[in-house]
Order: sequence, then C-alpha cells, then structure tokens
Amino acid sequence: MIDGESFRPLRVQRFYCLSDEQTEYQINDRLSFQQFIGWTLADKIPDANTLWDYCKRQRRLVGLGFRKALIQAGAFEKLFALFDEQLRTCGWLAQPGSLVDANFVGVPRQRNTRDENAAIKGGDTPAEWAEQPAKQRQKDVDARLTKKTDERHYGYKNHVKADAKSKLIEKYAVTDASVHGSQMLEPLVDGTEGAVYVDSAYRSVEAMLAAKQITSQIHERAYRNRPLSDEQQESNRQKSKRRARIEHVFGYMSQSMKGFYLRYIGERRNAAAIGLINLIYNMARYEQIVRLQLLPLRAA
Repeated sequence: MIDGESFRPLRVQRFYCLSDEQTEYQINDRLSFQQFIGWTLADKIPDANTLWDYCKRQRRLVGLGFRKALIQAGAFEKLFALFDEQLRTCGWLAQPGSLVDANFVGVPRQRNTRDENAAIKGGDTPAEWAEQPAKQRQKDVDARLTKKTDERHYGYKNHVKADAKSKLIEKYAVTDASVHGSQMLEPLVDGTEGAVYVDSAYRSVEAMLAAKQITSQIHERAYRNRPLSDEQQESNRQKSKRRARIEHVFGYMSQSMKGFYLRYIGERRNAAAIGLINLIYNMARYEQIVRLQLLPLRAA
C-alpha cells in the first residue's frame, strides 16, 4: 500500500528533476513543498541518504528503501494504470486518433574497453568484473549507444502513445536507445485508435496497422528522383497539424520537467523513472485541462 506522504517527495523530485541531495535541500527550504508533501516545520525531514526510506505509518526509517521497494513491486506501472482508468472515466482517453513517437532519455556514458563493450553487446558480463563487484554495480549493461542524423545518444527510449485530442499519454514502453520506434508501434496499438499519426520513419509498419484496421496517418516520404507531389505535400501538412501535438508532450517533459536525463543504473530503475515521468506529466496535464476547462468532464 502506497501512502501519499511517502510518494509525494518522489513526485517533487521527478517533476523538478532533482538529485537526492537537492530534494532534501529544497524540501527543507520551501514551505510550499512541505505543505504539498504534508510535513510541517515541526517534523524532522529525512536527509538525502534516508529520504526514500521514510515510512509515514510507523514514523521511522525502514531497512528497504521506499523507492527501491516501489521499483521491485512494479508500483509505477500500476500507478500509471490506475490513473489511466480515472482518465478514461473522465472520457478523455476515448477520443478517436492517437499520436505515437519516441524520445531519447540520456544516462551517464560508460567508460568501458572495447573488449568489455563486446562482451556486454553479446549478453555477457566481462570476466574481470566478477572480481570487482563494487565496480560491476556501477556499470549499466542495458543502455545502448545509437546515432540519429549527426547526434549520438546513449541511454534509453521512451515510446509513448498519446490521445490526439487531450495529449494525455495512454500507454508507454521503455527500451534501450538502439531500438527503432517502429519496432514498438505494434505493442502500443490495440486496434481501437481509429487512426494513428506518426512520422515517415514508421512507414514500414503500415501493413500491421491495416491488419488491425487502423487508419494510417503516416507521412509520405520523398526519395531520390521521386519528389513529393503537391497533393502529397498538402497531405503531410494536414497530418503534421495533428502529429505535432506529440511534440508538446515531449516539450513539456523536456522544458518544464527537465526529464530527459537520468542518473540511474540499469533498465529496471530507468524504466521506473521514465514511467514516473509519464505519470507526472499526465497529472500535470489533467490539472491543466481541469483548470482551463479544455475538455468537458464526463460524470462517472
């Protein structure tokens, strides 16, 4: 059972992209943070090393870290699903049309030898690491390096499917950075979307969309000696007006939450952090929709 007081420090940390030390400092410094969490000036705020071990019910520090316990229990995925149900109750995830795209999430680059990298890519652990367990714990063997245009990215990818009207995230998947977005499109769609808006990099999966009776809104791509016709260019412009809304999702995460660089080690921890980023984005977007009355609220 997750109590709100224990979970809220994680929301503060993830929304503002703070380290453990900065989270401790900012919660001590800001009354607004303390009020949000439910602490008062009379409460002793845990330090950076023990902040995530805090247990509200017993008012003591427990042996297993709170954040680690949530990761082991798969709690972030469950919380995302629970909030998703509430959004569906509001009628904000039942709109026709979905937006699918992926964004890189960077992590600190590893300084490995060529032999070590070769072993990791082969699915093995370098033999010399077995004699250095402390070093092995600091190595991320799940992250991968990839190149897009002229930029190199090391880490993971956040693949999301968002509602085209509300810009709320319906579903997500986390992979290493080398996995192409088109490979994760099939797990994200289920045939109820009506239409899916993606860029031209996803053109290889048009047959899959047709098999699921989903209208393909993939951009047309020009080839050498085969430029786009005026009709195709106009079609792309119309698709772009809708597809561009997925960039608003990633833009909020990047600018307001600064959420595209993490310092965790391993796919499991980073996937949990990315899931929390997606959940907090949905919470922020929900508050915005309600406050500005952007969509009608359907009674439960």
